[in-house]
Amino acid sequence: MSDDKSAVGQADRLRINVHEDYELHDWSKKFGVTPDELRAAVSAVGPMAADVEKHLKQRK
Repeated sequence: MSDDKSAVGQADRLRINVHEDYELHDWSKKFGVTPDELRAAVSAVGPMAADVEKHLKQRK
């Protein structure tokens, strides 16, 4: 398995891996939340980006 972060597949763009610092940073920035808020959202609804986005929008 390659560690080439530029070679991501569709599944990589749909899921949030909070154990990867670069993903935590990128998704937090995209959703306008802190890394801790993102971790909490993933814990609440799972790693699917669409579910996390919906959850974060509902709580505002």
